[in-house]
Amino acid sequence: MERIAQTVWFPFVALFVSNVFMTFAWYRHLKFKEHQPLWIAIAASWGIAFFEYLVMVPANRYGSARFSLFQLKLSQEVITLVVFTGFAFFYFGTKPQWNHVAAFACILAAVGFAFLPGK
Repeated sequence: MERIAQTVWFPFVALFVSNVFMTFAWYRHLKFKEHQPLWIAIAASWGIAFFEYLVMVPANRYGSARFSLFQLKLSQEVITLVVFTGFAFFYFGTKPQWNHVAAFACILAAVGFAFLPGK
């Protein structure tokens, strides 16, 4: 595991996997809100989030050896939007509007700035 975790791509792949779990934890219950009591949605979300943390913590721990905290966080935001967009499309059948795409481009630009030299 140590050897894999030290690769440049590990943090981003792990962040992607953790975001898949977290997106399901946060939004899956919306499809069943008429048929599922809130307490069950909360308990199920916490159960899913547990697996998200099993991947997110190593992603940040190993990623911080190579990337700054700001680079990791901004990268995670882009990954979150990519995962959420796919989830919204395939799970709920919704598509982003032009303004959503423009906002996404702004966040992507922020990541680009984060990876530029600071001094």
